[in-house]
Amino acid sequence: MNTALQEIHDFLPCRTPQQWIENALAHQDLLLIDHAHCEKKAASTALSLMYRYVDNTDLLNKMSRLAREELRHFEQVLAIMKTRGVTYDHLTPARYAAGLRQLVRSEDPGRLVDVLIVGAIIEARSCERFAALAPHLDEKLADFYNSLLKSEARHYQDYLKLAEQANRAAVDDRVAEFLAIEQRLITEPDAEFRFHSGPVN
Repeated sequence: MNTALQEIHDFLPCRTPQQWIENALAHQDLLLIDHAHCEKKAASTALSLMYRYVDNTDLLNKMSRLAREELRHFEQVLAIMKTRGVTYDHLTPARYAAGLRQLVRSEDPGRLVDVLIVGAIIEARSCERFAALAPHLDEKLADFYNSLLKSEARHYQDYLKLAEQANRAAVDDRVAEFLAIEQRLITEPDAEFRFHSGPVN
């Protein structure tokens, strides 16, 4: 296991349940459609941070790069879907991101710290899920998911570093609070399968 993935496993409160992996393998078209949505939302989040925090040069540079990478991933997922005859369509979102964001404070500087922590957790979980899925997928999709690990791990690190720059003293306690919610969202049963859902019975 590479160092970046080990760091993510150490950071997250739990591993993806085996039931979710089985759900994903049984619903690969849905997995790809929601994955595309996730990449597009990730780019949108990065751009919204750039618009809101125009005086933070480090944030602007990291989020600009992140948005470009996420949009490139979006294009790559669409290309894979096209070769497999999977149609990109609207989906209702998973409860995951909304569940994490319930804890985000409404006023800065707390809001910025929280949004960055949520970004770090989502990127870390995405990386963990790509790694968990890859051994079970066909060669082309496995290669693609393995190729995403490095960038997703870096995105996690970028978000966390930016949160620490915003308010280092508060980060550890806030991360612990968000991770407690994340663990419930990942392990408790969900009604619908999504890339960031819990297991569906």
